[in-house]
Amino acid sequence: MTTNVQVKTRWTPVVTLALAMLVVTTEMTVAAVALPSLGAELGVGPGATAWVLLGYTLPMAAIAIPAGRWVDRIDVRLAFLLALAGIGVASAVTAFAPVFWVLLAGRVLQGVAAALVLAAYMPIVVAAVEPAARGRAIGYVITIMTVGGLAGAPLGGVMAGALGWRSVFLMKLPVLVVALWLGIRSLRGDGRGLVGPDRGLWLEVLLLGGAITALLLAFEDMVWLVAVAVVLAVLWGRLPSSRPVLGLVRRRVFALPLLTLTLVTMSGGLLFLLVPYFVTDVLGGSPEDVGVVLLVFVAGVGVLSAVAGSLADRYGAWLVALAGVVVTVVGLLLLLPPVTGLVDLSWRLAVMGVGQGLFNAAINALLMSLAPEGMAGAAGGVSATARMIGSTVGPAVAALVVAADSAGGFRTGVVVLTVVVVLGGVALLGGRSR
Repeated sequence: MTTNVQVKTRWTPVVTLALAMLVVTTEMTVAAVALPSLGAELGVGPGATAWVLLGYTLPMAAIAIPAGRWVDRIDVRLAFLLALAGIGVASAVTAFAPVFWVLLAGRVLQGVAAALVLAAYMPIVVAAVEPAARGRAIGYVITIMTVGGLAGAPLGGVMAGALGWRSVFLMKLPVLVVALWLGIRSLRGDGRGLVGPDRGLWLEVLLLGGAITALLLAFEDMVWLVAVAVVLAVLWGRLPSSRPVLGLVRRRVFALPLLTLTLVTMSGGLLFLLVPYFVTDVLGGSPEDVGVVLLVFVAGVGVLSAVAGSLADRYGAWLVALAGVVVTVVGLLLLLPPVTGLVDLSWRLAVMGVGQGLFNAAINALLMSLAPEGMAGAAGGVSATARMIGSTVGPAVAALVVAADSAGGFRTGVVVLTVVVVLGGVALLGGRSR
């Protein structure tokens, strides 16, 4: 277990964390609705506006692990409040940017602050929730994030249409203010203060962050960056400061569930690439139909996440995570027979959503329970990086399949992703603690 100290569960920090995570995760998608009008006003094309999304996700993935190691050394309360304030300031910079490069700078700052929130995720839960209730806590966080996320993109569209694209980057500020207020009142400090990162940690940011950034950009038609990622990762691995993280990911009971998280997250390639093209090109649906179909999936995730957390506390996170993998595979297999219409597609995706709802809460609880004492932040950073890599690789793999088999791309893509998720289940079986 992460710690032997007795903890009395307090739910207000969990709500605070859920609101903060809602802000962080919806920022990944809600900005997309502003891209056309943003590009028109600032005079940039679609290729450039894509960096509005990448400018947020890349730093968030790149520095998640160093941010987690920093959080393990300092007062997590101060780090969390600093992150929320940073998101607020960066959002204002983005919203009022007079030129495109200032907007991109604001998005990068948002991503850096968001990485700090992700790094504080596990330490806050560990400090506020007793071990027997941590599955429930994570389930509640995911449920609030998911339900709130359901309204994010539609509300962003309404805001952009009524008040302009700049309002999209300000719409989360009321939620951010509530989270900041609750954090000040409910989170407990440990007296360690807010010491800045040392030179060793900055070097980790440069090398490991550069390696992860290069790896993710390699899937943006820059394959040569894989070699850069490997070189930077090797250099990082030779740093003395990398040993705690390397020691963590070399432990079989942590490494294999982490691999499971990466592989199962790749199933997002179905949702973010295969389904939209299938609905529009094969079923003749509209973009609105795509949104409705995906909404059914997301609803399944939201409904099951809180249930999954309670089940994980009662029956064990490993067993519930494995059940989530199995149901996800069933949902994928259900997509192989001919799909006759939107309703037919929706109920099959709902099954997959149930599987993902079971899996997400349980795998987070499992990885949290396997983190050594004093390394909850590092474990959270590693988990966030694994999830980001999976969510990037999945759509890239699906796109390659579609390009290679234009006639049966959907079915072939489902088969490939099913195999990937099955391999994730095998890894989870191999990682069970004896």
